[in-house]
Amino acid sequence: MKATHVLVEEIIKKSPFLEEALAENIINLSSLSRQIKPEIDELTKKDVQIGAIVMALKRLSPKFDPNLKIKVKKVISKLGDITVRSRITYYTFKNSETIVDRQADLLKKIKGKKDAFFAFSQGVYETTIILSDSEHDDIDNLFKHETLIQETKNLSSLTIKLPSENADVSGIYYFILKKIAWEGINILDIISTMHEFTIIVEDDCIDRAFTILKNLNKG
Repeated sequence: MKATHVLVEEIIKKSPFLEEALAENIINLSSLSRQIKPEIDELTKKDVQIGAIVMALKRLSPKFDPNLKIKVKKVISKLGDITVRSRITYYTFKNSETIVDRQADLLKKIKGKKDAFFAFSQGVYETTIILSDSEHDDIDNLFKHETLIQETKNLSSLTIKLPSENADVSGIYYFILKKIAWEGINILDIISTMHEFTIIVEDDCIDRAFTILKNLNKG
C-alpha cells in the first residue's frame, strides 16, 4: 500500500496546472485536500485525515525551476506585434498519392496573394490545410478527388512575433498556452516558425485570446 504523501504527489502530477500552482502558492491547501480526499481514501481504503493530506502537500516540492521562470519572463517581456486574421477555414484530408501534388497546385494559385493565410501539415494518415476563405473555390476545384475528413469554418488566427532568444529558453510555448487554456479557449491548431507563433481559434474566442496575448508581458 502506497503512503499518503506518495499518492498525493501522483495525483498532483497528473492534474493540469496543479504542480505549478502549488509551487507559486496560489492554491488553498485545505480546499485542495478536501477535493482530493475521496480519491486518497479510495486508494488507501482508509479515512485519511485532512491534516495528513495538507502536510503531504506542504512536503511536496514541485519540480519548478525559479531561474527558468525568470528566463521565460525576460523573453515574454520582449514579445512583438500581434497579427489577427479572420475568415479562415480548417480542412483535413486523407493522405493519398496525389495529395502533395494538390498542395503544390494550391501554392501556385495563391502565389503572390499577400493577404491570403495559408498553412499545412502532413501527418501519417492525414493532411491539414488552413486557408483563407477567399481561396475556398480553389480547395473545391483542386481537391475535389481527395477525401475530405473534416472542414471547420469561422476561425481566426493570432500570430505573435517572438524575440530571437526564444529558441534558447524552454517553456515559452507552455507559458503562452497555459494562459489561454486557463481561460477555457480551445486551440484548434498551432503553427510556429523560428520567430513566429500562431494559434488558430474559433471566431467567438478571438477577442479574449487577443487580450490574453496582448497582456502576456504584464503578468
